[in-house]
Amino acid sequence: IVIGYAELLLNEMDPSSPSRPRLRNIIGGGERAAAIVQDLLTLARRGVAVRQVLNLNRMVADCQAAPEFLRLASYHPSVRIETDLDPNLLNISGSPVHIGKSLFNLVSNAAESMRDGGVLKIRTNNVYLDRPVQGYEEIREGEYAVLSVSDSGGGIAVEDLKRIFEPFYTKKVMGRSGTGLGLAVVWGSMKDHRGYVDVRSEVGRGSIFSLYFPATKEEISVEPSAVPEAEYMGRGESILVVDDVKGQCELATEILRKLNYIVEGVRSGEEAVEYVKKKPVDLMVLDMIMDPGMDGLDTY
Repeated sequence: IVIGYAELLLNEMDPSSPSRPRLRNIIGGGERAAAIVQDLLTLARRGVAVRQVLNLNRMVADCQAAPEFLRLASYHPSVRIETDLDPNLLNISGSPVHIGKSLFNLVSNAAESMRDGGVLKIRTNNVYLDRPVQGYEEIREGEYAVLSVSDSGGGIAVEDLKRIFEPFYTKKVMGRSGTGLGLAVVWGSMKDHRGYVDVRSEVGRGSIFSLYFPATKEEISVEPSAVPEAEYMGRGESILVVDDVKGQCELATEILRKLNYIVEGVRSGEEAVEYVKKKPVDLMVLDMIMDPGMDGLDTY
């Protein structure tokens, strides 16, 4: 609601308006709050419902092209970022959102560990283990695609190494950098992907974090092509939005009206059923969890 309405206002505002930077600050604050919520959901194992066949090399390339990565690089101009990607890397099955977030968290930590500059290296390679290997945790036998992020920073003390994946255990200044959940998110995400984490670090000589993803022989998922904005525009079709949260219902309704649809919003499944009895619609957008009363599936 916060980000959505701020974006709507920003789109309607004159480019020279002095309020534009204020709205961008609202959006930025909302996005930081959303990042914490996403981290908490990842920790609660709520988010890896969607899996697809991926290649970690592509994930690295996407991460490097992301605005967050470019901002991070600008904050640390003395850090040189290098990549060493295996062109024959095996595919994996997983969630691009969670893997991308884990990679960015590792890169962010590595960059921040090198206050005086240094080399940050992102590497991928294939590993086959014919017997379990004891690293930071025991890595079972199998075939893996491995993603590693190394730095030439100050390293991690032995007493800290045992606790680095605990939520909110951080050496950063809270509120200034990150959420305190970065490495906990990495750990939780790897468990969700049935993978393993290995960490090697020495004080004064940097660290290397390696993520072991089980490899798959499946082919890479075909990505949907981008849809031109004109194809989203309606031709006066009718849509009913059903959401028990007033702000979300009104936001969705307003966005769809701007796309040239005839839109109405109701706040419960019962209201939706009564509405459609009297006035059929072309499309219904249903919230799934609505309390009390009928949920989205019952309404459908």
